[in-house]
Amino acid sequence: MPEQPAIFLVGMMGAGKSTVGRLLARRCGFDFIDCDRELEARSGVSVATIFELEGEEGFRRREAALIDELTQRPRTVLATGGGAILSTDNRRHLRERGLVIYLRASLDEILRRTQKDRARPLLQTADRRGRIAQLLAEREALYEEIAHVTVQSGAGNPNRLVAKLMQDELVAAVLNGG
Repeated sequence: MPEQPAIFLVGMMGAGKSTVGRLLARRCGFDFIDCDRELEARSGVSVATIFELEGEEGFRRREAALIDELTQRPRTVLATGGGAILSTDNRRHLRERGLVIYLRASLDEILRRTQKDRARPLLQTADRRGRIAQLLAEREALYEEIAHVTVQSGAGNPNRLVAKLMQDELVAAVLNGG
């Protein structure tokens, strides 16, 4: 079990990491950080603009540096970007420096939650369903590999999901200092 009390949320875009993360941080008395929003605040431009100017590789470099920094902060709930787990270093930092919670969502749920969102660079395609299916296939095993806890993030109330997480033994251990 990681030494510092920190919680890191991983999962596909639209899985609810930001929503659940904010609620969980409030319940735990931790700080909340959304990795993508923090990256935007520091760079002064949107994630989409970073993708446009630097490509996915440039974005991933920025994201990795930020994850290295943010995973060293105690008493934090960090919502990572959906592709953060693609980097071996990111996976190691997340797994070793805090409790990793994988919010698993179905293809249909992700599609429903992202269907009107035009700000996600990886979904700017005619076949959004196919692209989500491809990303899920590429990433699901990586999410599972680093997760200490996995929960289904469905269409239900996020407050109920947070209440369920608060009852989890591993989450309780982190909140009680290990």
